[in-house]
Amino acid sequence: MHSVDKSAGIEARQAAGQAAGQALEASIASATRALLGYRQPDGHWVFELEADCTIPAEYVLLRHYLGEPVDTLLEAKIANYLRRVQGAHGGWPLVHDGDFDMSASVKAYFALKMIGDAPDAPHMVRAREAIRSRGGAVHSNVFTRFMLAMFGVMTWRSVPVLPVEIMLLPMWSPFHINKISYWARTTIVPLMVLAALKPRAKNVSGVGIDELFLQAPHSIGMTAKAPHQSWGWFLLFRGLDSVLRAIEPWFPRKSRARAIEAAVAFIEERLNGEDGLGAIYPPMANTVMMYEVLGKGAEYPPRAITRRGLDKLLVIGEHEAYCQPCVSPVWDTSLTCHALLEAGGEEALAPAKQGLDWLKPKQVLDVKGDWAVKRPEVRPGGWAFQYNNDYYPDLDDTAVVVMAMDRVQRADQSHEYDAAIARGREWIEGMQSRDGGWAAFDVNNLEYYLNNIPFSDHGALLDPPTEDVTARCISMLAQLGETVQGSKTVADGIAYLRRTQLAEGSWYGRWGLNYIYGTWSVLCALNAAGVDHQDPMMRKAVDWLVSIQNEDGGWGEDATSYKLDYRGFEGAPTTASQTAWALLGLMAAGEVGHPAVARGVQYLIDTQGQKGLWDEQRYTATGFPRVFYLRYHGYPKFFPLWALARYRNLRNTNSRVVGVGM
Repeated sequence: MHSVDKSAGIEARQAAGQAAGQALEASIASATRALLGYRQPDGHWVFELEADCTIPAEYVLLRHYLGEPVDTLLEAKIANYLRRVQGAHGGWPLVHDGDFDMSASVKAYFALKMIGDAPDAPHMVRAREAIRSRGGAVHSNVFTRFMLAMFGVMTWRSVPVLPVEIMLLPMWSPFHINKISYWARTTIVPLMVLAALKPRAKNVSGVGIDELFLQAPHSIGMTAKAPHQSWGWFLLFRGLDSVLRAIEPWFPRKSRARAIEAAVAFIEERLNGEDGLGAIYPPMANTVMMYEVLGKGAEYPPRAITRRGLDKLLVIGEHEAYCQPCVSPVWDTSLTCHALLEAGGEEALAPAKQGLDWLKPKQVLDVKGDWAVKRPEVRPGGWAFQYNNDYYPDLDDTAVVVMAMDRVQRADQSHEYDAAIARGREWIEGMQSRDGGWAAFDVNNLEYYLNNIPFSDHGALLDPPTEDVTARCISMLAQLGETVQGSKTVADGIAYLRRTQLAEGSWYGRWGLNYIYGTWSVLCALNAAGVDHQDPMMRKAVDWLVSIQNEDGGWGEDATSYKLDYRGFEGAPTTASQTAWALLGLMAAGEVGHPAVARGVQYLIDTQGQKGLWDEQRYTATGFPRVFYLRYHGYPKFFPLWALARYRNLRNTNSRVVGVGM
């Protein structure tokens, strides 16, 4: 009798296992088909990249700044979008269901009023009350104040002095444009011209927002100290700002003219055609306004091309429209290729190969970008994030592209990507900072004192090394065969990661939310570099990931984890992409058999939609911590597929060790 019961139990378990395997295969196949459905005709992928309300609001305000003809239909769709993302608190958040943000709320309110929403409409009343109850628009950040100064709402006394003569300073000076990040550099250069010439928006309809202030807007002075700034440095720079404000009217006209010429020359060398300066919205918008104040008409080619580039960032639907901060085709394509390579099968592998063939000519081989100021001896060899941004390739994209190319060559025993891989590897090795880490775009961008200048109330003026990008570079080098024992570059990178692990076991994620993203990235790198899975560093990380799993089996993390007084993980609703990162991290640490992994996989299978995709409204990526977040519409499309396929592949092998960098 007992043998019969035992035999029946074995058969039941086998049947359950077979059913689970079939469900997993069906989920992978469905997700693969769905992902392939988004492929562009030339073989690449590009998904929507959504930020908060500020970019679409700024787009509306730019049109009215320039006095362009009103596009009633487009503005109505943008207004629909802005109204939909208004928070329950009455204002606008930086992320889905997020807290009130003053600057976002001021810009959204201003844009809606400019579009024609009546101030006494219920949603406008709620917004105005939310803004005023929190002290009013005086608490807007520096970027918002510059916009308000150009519209005449506030005066130029409310913004920091940005003398365009900075363009003439030598590299050894305490402030130089090559001592700040690429995004700050490209934004500030045209803004300095605007600050020098102090233009006034055309604003034909004469809309203002004085009602958002508790005091006369023209009486407002400089911004207060930001939470991240130290009093000593802040007071020093505030004093310097006061001195510059007093003497700026006496600056020689010739040197000012020469500085403006230098700024324009800097910009025009980096315009990227319709992809625009830096290929991101703020520098592009500032560039168009700069040409306006310089008297260059709408038909002036550099202005006209840049203006068309801004329209290319629009996402226009049947009822809503919004403006993206930039586009992400290289990032989307390279990560999609990894997911497809993991999924396997000819249905997936051939399109992945086509995606890499599209990426290959995007490698920047002949332009020494701004990064070369600190690394003049290094040859270019990276990929940019956008379609074209030759002066600003980034290490994260480059590492991910190289790893995908290497995986394809392993699979088909070819060598067609050898040269591209070699140049990408050479560039990344040459871009390591002196602390052993890697940044996103620059090298040794470690002038932390600059985050204390009045302009840097956002705290994102620099591009220092971070754990997630460092991990990606190590993953790439290790996948290509470099080891801790044989490579000082890898050894220094691993030492950086050992130093930066938090006591709880996690690592910070600069470009994704947040500690889940960073920990996934680092565990992949440590595994690829041959760090023992029983190393205390990896054990602590595994224990941490398991400890923060949600009851539904998934993982989630909120943007509030970037707060300056972070004291440990705080739970948040589950997302598909963050669940995938946690699973990929645990599997990289050798934990494919852990019950937490099985629960996470089951969560993804259970929440997959009928079309093979996952619904994810929450933001899981980062532009600037505490200031600007991103929702990659591609993340819930390729990361869950990647994790499910990885789980299947490891379960079907004897070693159960991840043999690639990520």
